[in-house]
Amino acid sequence: MKTFTRLLGALCAAAILATGLPAFAAPDATASLRPAASLPRPMAMPDGSTMKKIQDRGRLIVGVSQDKYAIGFLNPLTNELEGFDIEMAKAMAKAIFGNENKLQIVAVSSAERIPLIKAGKVDMVISTFTINAKRKEEINFSEVYYMSGQKILVHKDSAAKSIADLSGQRVCAPAGSTSAKNILTANPSAKLVETVEFTDCLVLFQMRQVEAISTDDVILAGLAKQDPFAKVIGSGFTAEPYGIGMSKDQPDLVRFANGVLTQMKGDGTWKRIYDKWFGAMGAAEPPRGTYID
Repeated sequence: MKTFTRLLGALCAAAILATGLPAFAAPDATASLRPAASLPRPMAMPDGSTMKKIQDRGRLIVGVSQDKYAIGFLNPLTNELEGFDIEMAKAMAKAIFGNENKLQIVAVSSAERIPLIKAGKVDMVISTFTINAKRKEEINFSEVYYMSGQKILVHKDSAAKSIADLSGQRVCAPAGSTSAKNILTANPSAKLVETVEFTDCLVLFQMRQVEAISTDDVILAGLAKQDPFAKVIGSGFTAEPYGIGMSKDQPDLVRFANGVLTQMKGDGTWKRIYDKWFGAMGAAEPPRGTYID
């Protein structure tokens, strides 16, 4: 019987190899719902759709960060939120209303993002929100709108070259973020310090109460601009695909958002926004969307 079982297994494996297909194909966690062939015109959202309910309400409600320079931050000169993610939110509002100002911004921390979506307090969260399989058990995501990677910010007098050099040292990241989990995965000997916001990490860093901050490269680039005694080190040790978080109960909104993103990536809007906020990091092309249907 054991011989027969082994033979059957070998025959199955041979059949798989003959087809040229892998025995196991891991699902793509970044795959999202395919957008419709065309977008509805602004102020003409389909009856019964989530977008029509938002249109009738008169504003799109989006959760964003307010502590990430160049991504989502409060400009002290204008008292307005600005950054890459803010412009993504404005593009969504413009697609529904034809007016980017039909937007209600809600400042959210990393830990608040999923609860607010599930409670229906926001229509979307656009806040350096990394797509992963665990989060997709609770909410839906758009296609990837930015591909980031986690790095390390240290003091300029630090000898550290990578996360491996931070054993026994205090490394800060916001509670509830993938960054916090990734720190201990990459170096279990690091001492994780969790805060509410990235600005809290920066304060601790400047007070020398932590030796490093670790998170996505674009966030660290913004923090480094605010502290001339800081530097970003090492190559990215994770892939952080950013997506727009939405409710599982509103797949039509996910498809709509993907349609808007596809249009922005194709007509040069995405690249214009990237160059405005991240141009100093070098040229980048928008990530391609992948879909599950």
